Amino acid sequence: MTEFHHVSVLLEECIAGLNIRPDGIYVDGTLGGGGHSSRIAALLTTGRHIGIDRDPVALEAAGKRLEPYADRVTLVHANFCEMASVLKNLGISGVDGILLDLGVSSPQLDDGERGFSYMVDAPLDMRMNSQDTLSAYDVVNSWSYDQLKRILYDYGEERYAPKIAAAICSRRENAPIATTLELVDVIRGAMPASALREKQHPAKRSFQAIRIAVNDELGAVSKVMEDAIPLLNPGGRLAVITFHSLEDRIVKNAMAEAAKGCTCPPNFPVCVCGNKPKVKLITRKPIVSGEEELERNPRARSAKLRICEKL
Repeated sequence: MTEFHHVSVLLEECIAGLNIRPDGIYVDGTLGGGGHSSRIAALLTTGRHIGIDRDPVALEAAGKRLEPYADRVTLVHANFCEMASVLKNLGISGVDGILLDLGVSSPQLDDGERGFSYMVDAPLDMRMNSQDTLSAYDVVNSWSYDQLKRILYDYGEERYAPKIAAAICSRRENAPIATTLELVDVIRGAMPASALREKQHPAKRSFQAIRIAVNDELGAVSKVMEDAIPLLNPGGRLAVITFHSLEDRIVKNAMAEAAKGCTCPPNFPVCVCGNKPKVKLITRKPIVSGEEELERNPRARSAKLRICEKL
């Protein structure tokens, strides 16, 4: 199994954006290898840090990294969209900062055994939490043509979605598609020669789409964006890193809605809805990685950081 060593994206920008107080309570909803969390915990004195991750492998690795701060850190095995119930169970009614890094950790992508990679042959899995029931094998072999086409279009933005979905359905009639490289072979066979000559791996978009479906990633993002702002104390900040347009749209729209306040039609002379802004936007445009970080970590190229502050 690949050692869990994940390079934290936009680390300095996140730490600055969270505006950390030494006595505050902070949540890292996507703990990963603990890179962001170790920096947050190091800045606390009487404060507390809650680290959440759905991946037991990540939790174990982060626990070792965070051992020097064990007096102020609590680790919880859960999906970040369960944050409200996690904090309630811990007796915490409000926090001073929440960080979400929505990217898949590099060790998850690189560990061939887990089925995230289209470069290594492995069982079709892609579960971030091995205790979940739905796997990539189930999606590929039991979902209908229409369901497959929809996720390939919507989650992978794959223009050859109809051909790939049809090819998957055709291949599995003879025998289940059991491994990652079998799926890659089906995808390649469904795409025209011109697409196979593109710089991007032909299976990248399809694998992304299936991974998002398996882990209900967009549903989780929508739920956590509903729950996170009410969990913040006044002055508390929410910082979210996204890696593709679908996630970023959910985060951007949720923050903009919370910052808007009044929902009355523009032609109303006075506000009758009574809605007040819940947050102010710290970032009108997302923060992105600089050239120095991109040299160290090319996977940061698509990262966008958005921050808002509870009013």
